[in-house]
Amino acid sequence: MKLTTFKIARRALLAMAAILPFALPSAASARSVAEAKAAGTVVIGIQGDNAPWGFINSSGEQDGFDADIGKAFAKYLGVKVQFVPLAVANRIPALMTGKVDVLFATMGMTPERAKTIQYSIPYAGNVISLYGPKDKVMKTFKDLAGMTIGVPKSSAQDNAVTAAVGKTATILRFDDDAATIQALLSGQVQAVGGNQFYGDRLDQASKGKYESKIDLVTLYNGAGTRPGEKDWNETVNAFLKKIISDGELKPIYTKWMKRPVPQFPASIPNIPFTVQ
Repeated sequence: MKLTTFKIARRALLAMAAILPFALPSAASARSVAEAKAAGTVVIGIQGDNAPWGFINSSGEQDGFDADIGKAFAKYLGVKVQFVPLAVANRIPALMTGKVDVLFATMGMTPERAKTIQYSIPYAGNVISLYGPKDKVMKTFKDLAGMTIGVPKSSAQDNAVTAAVGKTATILRFDDDAATIQALLSGQVQAVGGNQFYGDRLDQASKGKYESKIDLVTLYNGAGTRPGEKDWNETVNAFLKKIISDGELKPIYTKWMKRPVPQFPASIPNIPFTVQ
């Protein structure tokens, strides 16, 4: 029997679908809040190697500030939590393709990201600074001319450093925070853009050699959900408002951030906290 071009193409597509059923996830696989509750599990995207925000502890379990927030969110929903450890660059793709229900993954709130994902109200603060060797002068942005600076690609640090130095310095982008820190320790870069905990991590690796040089920007972190999904956005916001107002956030913040809960802004330009 002679096959038409249409039939050949159709059979090929069916064969591919049978062989690779999970190779091409799409937003169509995303679950609603009701579906997550019915399944008894919420799937949360979290950073896998960025202490104290999110990391794998010695017991092989997800731990850190965002992990505790994620556990509290699961308890609020009345379900179990399943964490999916993510690198900086694949956080948003994992959300948009439905691999996770929500992101509690050190998501610095920027107008650029707000064009792609839906942010919640802020629940954490994060000071982004430039870190480098103590014996190297980096007092102003002019001192950075000709240097090579490392950042995790697609991160808040990437945005802050790129805006600060422009084309006066070379920016190397790495897959995650651990690789960025290692690049500084190995001498591959002369400085790195990091969050407020880079100093501790650098000091653990090489005590007394590195320090914070220039504060670049103070950012706030929010949970990330898919655009237009009002049920997830409203549920996450209601949860965060509850733990902020009733004090549940305070001990988690004290434990991991080592500082008081900040006064969160009621609004941030070009970053809506609710589905429009």
